[in-house]
Amino acid sequence: MDVGQPKDFLAGTSLYLNYLHEKSSTDLSKYEGCVGPVLIDPTAKIGKGCVIGPNVTIGPNCIIEDGVRLKNTVILEGVVVGANSWISQSIIGWKSRIGKWVRIQNVSVLGQDVHVSDELFINGGRILPHKDITSSIPEESIIM
Repeated sequence: MDVGQPKDFLAGTSLYLNYLHEKSSTDLSKYEGCVGPVLIDPTAKIGKGCVIGPNVTIGPNCIIEDGVRLKNTVILEGVVVGANSWISQSIIGWKSRIGKWVRIQNVSVLGQDVHVSDELFINGGRILPHKDITSSIPEESIIM
């Protein structure tokens, strides 16, 4: 396993979270909307009606707005995820901002400080830092 590859990093995160679950670790989140092993930093704010997990980590100072669905995903420090967004199999970089009703999937990776506008679809996008995404990315591609 080469954890330098996004899919392998996500697989490694999943293995670690499942290990914590098997050991009944108190580090795992007890948030009512959690499904399976989830690790949420105590400084993160989670909105109402969210479903989080399995295999999700949420870093410090993140804001997850109402109705968000996260699974098999890593959310790094300072990220804001807009209401009713759906993120699966992805890595969201530091201080990124995801709009409302956004769908991100298929091992998408967002670098630091990426801003995704409302109601967009990102399917396997690799987005370098400090970008504003204003249109959907329906096929795997690198945004430089």
